[in-house]
Amino acid sequence: MKHKPQKPYLSIVVPFYNEVENVERLWHKLREALDEFGRSYEVIFVDDGSKDGTRDKLRKMAKEFAPLRVILFRANFGQSAAMAAGFEATRGEIVIAMDGDMQNDPRDIPVIVNKLNEGYDVVSGWRKNRKDKLVARKIPSKIANKIICSVTDVKLHDTGCSLKAFRGDLLRKISLYGEFHRFIPALLRMEGADITEIPVRHHARKFGTSKYNITRTFRVIMDLTTIRLLMKHLPNPLGFFFNFTLLAAIGGTISFVAILTKLLSPPVNPPELNVLVTLTVLLWATSFQFLCLGLVGKLVVDHGSRKIIHLEHFKN
Repeated sequence: MKHKPQKPYLSIVVPFYNEVENVERLWHKLREALDEFGRSYEVIFVDDGSKDGTRDKLRKMAKEFAPLRVILFRANFGQSAAMAAGFEATRGEIVIAMDGDMQNDPRDIPVIVNKLNEGYDVVSGWRKNRKDKLVARKIPSKIANKIICSVTDVKLHDTGCSLKAFRGDLLRKISLYGEFHRFIPALLRMEGADITEIPVRHHARKFGTSKYNITRTFRVIMDLTTIRLLMKHLPNPLGFFFNFTLLAAIGGTISFVAILTKLLSPPVNPPELNVLVTLTVLLWATSFQFLCLGLVGKLVVDHGSRKIIHLEHFKN
């Protein structure tokens, strides 16, 4: 009779992209810190389509070290996709996310886990003494942090720190895409998570180069808009779409009244009348479409809510 492998207490998820100099060094640092912590663990390294030999090194390491699991992407899909794949593969009660550039310190893992066990669902790292360039990284990061905190209503000193601890069952409920890895605390707040922050170590990068560039800023802004809409309107999508339904319906009605006015006040200008008829039909059709979208959104949300309630009831 085969026995199922015991679930680890900790799952560590680390995404990599062209970090061949760091993967093995980070693994040894992780293993040292986790062995000293004394809790069962698994480490999941996710390669996001590296081209510098990182993949080959990860394949070799996965065969050599039992607690290490490796996920290899065929192409570069981005950090959110890599983290999502890692989170989905986790089995641990607590999930730790961190960067693969060795700027996060594995020795902080026991600290954030102990903080999580004080009754929190998310513990976010705060790079209080950040070892990055002032103009290129620190100043843009502070500006972005203020914007993200004001939009998401999640008050953290450092939303960009990858070192975070999560309750595994809660984390595995959310979906990541785009640049959503920056907004995991906000997504979990929507699930009712209790979030806190703790200062952690931060080291200057010694090997490899930063993958940050200005083009990511635009993707972050777009995803931030999406997050805000989700946080504000997800509980009642029908209310959100009803505003557009009402505006389009009013516009169509005004256009229809204009048609009646033209018909009752000859002579009639056919080209002008055609424009008004087309506008009326278009606006009323748009109004009906927004109403349908709102109803579909409400059905999806209600179905998802009932499913979660049933699952929680089943677990209890």
